[in-house]
Amino acid sequence: MSDRAVFLEALTPEAAESLGAERVPLQRFPFRVGRESRMIVGDHGMKVVERRKAGGSPNNDLYLVDAGTRLQVSRNHFQIEQTAAGYQLRDRGSACGTLVGPQQVGGNDRGGICHLAPGEIIVVGTSTSPFVFRFVCLEG
Repeated sequence: MSDRAVFLEALTPEAAESLGAERVPLQRFPFRVGRESRMIVGDHGMKVVERRKAGGSPNNDLYLVDAGTRLQVSRNHFQIEQTAAGYQLRDRGSACGTLVGPQQVGGNDRGGICHLAPGEIIVVGTSTSPFVFRFVCLEG
């Protein structure tokens, strides 16, 4: 599988903002995705109440900033793994789960695993989440 280029491609503005580009290469596995910080809405607007520690070992390869009033993204949400049979998505025990195509993976802090095919749509959280990606796998 080393002759393949693997990417996450943004399908929404929020996903593109998180990637900092239209697509990001997945150069090592597992490739971990989770929330950057937790925001709350108060009388004076949005406020960051938690953030990953600077200088610490990162928990994720990609951090999503979830500024919604109902959080979609868990701090340790999902990871993409390379296996002998291809690729799989593992929900890391997230609260809202991950949608892979029409399939719900994980949620309610229980985790789960599913095969990840090229072109598969990944929604981080519920079906209303603004974080939507496509799994891209190109032959090298």
